[in-house]
Amino acid sequence: MAEVSLHDISKSFGAQVALKNVSITIPDGAFVVLLGPTGAGKTTTLRLISGLETPDSGQIRIGGQDVAGLTPAQRNVAMVFQQYSLYPHLTVRENLAFPLKSPLLRTPPDEIARKIGEVAEILQISDKLDNRATELSGGEMQRVSIGRALVRNPQIHLMDEPLSSLDAKLRSDLRIELKRIQASLGATLLYVTHDQTEAMTMATHVGVLDRGRLVQFGTPREIYEAPVSIYAASRLGSPRINILPASLFPGAPAGAASIGLRPEHIHLGEGQPARVVRVEHLGDQTRLHLRMAGSDLVTLTETHTALGKGDTIAIAPRNPLYFNADGNRLKQE
Repeated sequence: MAEVSLHDISKSFGAQVALKNVSITIPDGAFVVLLGPTGAGKTTTLRLISGLETPDSGQIRIGGQDVAGLTPAQRNVAMVFQQYSLYPHLTVRENLAFPLKSPLLRTPPDEIARKIGEVAEILQISDKLDNRATELSGGEMQRVSIGRALVRNPQIHLMDEPLSSLDAKLRSDLRIELKRIQASLGATLLYVTHDQTEAMTMATHVGVLDRGRLVQFGTPREIYEAPVSIYAASRLGSPRINILPASLFPGAPAGAASIGLRPEHIHLGEGQPARVVRVEHLGDQTRLHLRMAGSDLVTLTETHTALGKGDTIAIAPRNPLYFNADGNRLKQE
């Protein structure tokens, strides 16, 4: 595994700017998630690191080596796509062995067998090795697709929304499993998603992209608790952070246009009056949808609350975040 760094990378496709002066370091052994909506530049970043695209400017280094001019094979990276990239006519064993038989790797047969056995055990597909790819479920096919990357022991694993086409339960199971695998192998992994739950549960570091620019890079907790902007704050957290006019509550600092309140950072029982619009019972938590002076917000309350639609409750901010008119967070003492 290796550290991967991008220095002032820019890339455009015609008039469309995909990345603009992006600098980021993916530490050796880290699980880095790139987060942002469609068009933010996430997949372009993966394709530039892999060598499938060439930057217009800037430098990419893998393990300290400038990889300009190196082919994808020479860069020794492994990429997992959203759609299963398997050979349907081959068995699981043959699919896993395929990348190891590359002329560049020249892996001995006994080493191929050992690696396939290890990866199959980690992914819990040992009993499927002699099945053809067409005989597998969607989750099993994605495990094999991930396994094809893991057997190679590349310098970095690049994953482009590999769980997005799976059902909710399978996504949840594979999130846990993928993090366990990454930790057990000590693998360097760059993972692209627009799903903030994946970022919060798997990442050691998160990079927030906005229209081709890296707006914040840090641990999930850092970005959740100290976002640099409304945009960054809105990338993490479910329910989303409430962004309200700063004038709704007393005590806003000079220059504050908006106040940001995480649902768990709203104190119930004192402060300003708000009306209950809806009560959402989710089993492990209950969400209150409130309306206050023309603004909507969501907070959390006791699971078996007696509050109902139309009730009035007083609320006050706790650990608020303040933002200026441009959406940038104001530093608080």
